[in-house]
Amino acid sequence: MAACARSRCVLRALAALWLLLLLVSAAARRDALALNGGGNRRHARSYEHLQGDTRQRKLFNYQRMFLRIDNSGRVNGTRSRTDPHCILEITSVDVGVVAIRGLSSNYYLAISKKGEVYGEREYGVNCRLKERIEENGYNTYSSAQWRNRRRAMFVGLSANGRPMRGRKTRRKNTATHFLPILV
Repeated sequence: MAACARSRCVLRALAALWLLLLLVSAAARRDALALNGGGNRRHARSYEHLQGDTRQRKLFNYQRMFLRIDNSGRVNGTRSRTDPHCILEITSVDVGVVAIRGLSSNYYLAISKKGEVYGEREYGVNCRLKERIEENGYNTYSSAQWRNRRRAMFVGLSANGRPMRGRKTRRKNTATHFLPILV
């Protein structure tokens, strides 16, 4: 009889301890959310370390092409490693959003509302690109402004080096995967 009373007492103590632990962890979570400005937002990838960053890179496509922006603003791919139009300046304009400018051509990489990839002389809303690091280590660049049927439109190069229309691209399509290479 005494053993049953002791085991009930131990079970009650364990239940009280478990309840106390739940309350403490819930309070800690609530305090952390209050410090971070609320928690009703969806978790976004953190790119704060890239904000305000400017870097010179060549974007090497999964199709083994370098992205280039020529002097007329035409965007395409080349296999030449020494082409001066391949050197790009990637500037962070917001958290996770970049602007890509050709150094020799001085044109910005842009995606129009229709999904056309082209070079734009002046920086504008079409030049804002979301940069995301994919699971395979490559980066993808999608329009921060425009979407097609609620799908992101990505910068991509076909196997022959022509820019793909943003409406035809998807995140998992390897034609949209780029590796930033140091210049």
